[in-house]
Amino acid sequence: MTDSVQPVASHFVNGAYLEDTAGASIPVIHPATGAVIATVHAATPAVIEAALAGAAAAQADWAARTGAERGRVLRRAADIIRARNRDLSRLETLDTGKPLQETLVADASSGADALEYFGGMAGTLTGQHIPLGQNWAYTIREPLGVCVGIGAWNYPTQIACWKAAPALACGNAMVFKPSEVTPLCALKIAEILTEAGAPPGLFNVVQGAGEVGARLVADPRVAKVSLTGSVPTGRKVYAMAAEGMKHVTMELGGKSPLLVFDDADLDDAVGGAILGNFYSTGQVCSNGTRVFVQKGIRDAFLARLVERLKGVRMGDPLDEATNFGPMASAAQRDIVARYIAAGIAEGARLVAGGGVPDRPGFWVEPTVFADVTDAMSIAREEIFGPVMCVLDFEDEDEAVARANATDYGLSAGVFTRDIARAHRVIARLQAGTCFVNSYNDAPVEMPFGGVKMSGVGRENAAAAIEHYSQLKSVFVRMGRVEAPY
Repeated sequence: MTDSVQPVASHFVNGAYLEDTAGASIPVIHPATGAVIATVHAATPAVIEAALAGAAAAQADWAARTGAERGRVLRRAADIIRARNRDLSRLETLDTGKPLQETLVADASSGADALEYFGGMAGTLTGQHIPLGQNWAYTIREPLGVCVGIGAWNYPTQIACWKAAPALACGNAMVFKPSEVTPLCALKIAEILTEAGAPPGLFNVVQGAGEVGARLVADPRVAKVSLTGSVPTGRKVYAMAAEGMKHVTMELGGKSPLLVFDDADLDDAVGGAILGNFYSTGQVCSNGTRVFVQKGIRDAFLARLVERLKGVRMGDPLDEATNFGPMASAAQRDIVARYIAAGIAEGARLVAGGGVPDRPGFWVEPTVFADVTDAMSIAREEIFGPVMCVLDFEDEDEAVARANATDYGLSAGVFTRDIARAHRVIARLQAGTCFVNSYNDAPVEMPFGGVKMSGVGRENAAAAIEHYSQLKSVFVRMGRVEAPY
């Protein structure tokens, strides 16, 4: 890949790049420097129509193929992604600002994992035979049709694959709209799927902001909408989809609790808190940003955390020695800076960070607050940045009650050497994706999603198949039909 990251065109529709400069210009800004590195254009109504019509046509062809044939295409795409991992990781770094050290192992590679996993599953998607005495019934698993995927800006490559892989494995087509903040990576996924043998129109990428997403969601040809985003956006998209009784998956935000008991391995717990707050510069929906630490080890936890934060290497994200990058946008940096100021004003104790470095780009230091109370805004509202809130607790019942006192329910974690307590506490926590003595692992084999305001449906694993397919039930009578008249 050359230093230029300007894509061939703004959109990928019907198996080829497509440009329509009548759409509004969207500058692509490298977060580490603030420099414009590319420009794309928002999809016009003509581009949206071409994408939806192409998807509908491709879907009929694709659904008629065997699952094994569909699976081969997805597995070939996974192989291509792995062969080009460095170039795709570099593009992800330029698009998002995340360190190359991170994108090399966490982004395109996880997208390949999803395509490989669902590619292997595609040929196994069968119905059920149900014996009913002398009669019987059977089910047929069918695709939904045209699906719309709407991505977030924190994991553009991964999210495109997490949505495309189960959708395509089930025989659907997809029109995917990436975030306007990070529009480049999904184009490469569309290009690779086509190269791997996907029919033209099966996976289309169109650019734009909320208006484009709204047009896609409202179109009557769309059977399913899968969104990764914030709760306010999720409310709007969910309501729009409900108008047409469309299937939905909503993977939304969180304010997840991470409970550290006094018998936890201190270094493991600190490591989990770092991964759950500062990986991807804190821009992870499942982050455990409310770190409840039992009072007996609170001071030791904070001391070890501050010591380990000396290992932060903030710099050029294309340098593999860098392990902490910028925020994805100026707007998000400013939001995080306001929350840090609010934490100080509300009386939380600033233990580490808190600064906005005076340098080009959208930087915020990894920040730790202690003496945080449940009523503070930094403990109640999703910040989506590198801000950790450390809260004290006395006992298990108190920790669980306070952990659950939120409208969110995406993730939760527990660090303890008492395995009985670990499972007991996890069972009581109101969250969809949980961790024991770890945090933020996301293997494709494990379902991912939330409860309460954090969303509906599940991504990944066999559970995702239920959200991209529907069952047809067929009753077969083997004898005569008896009627009252």
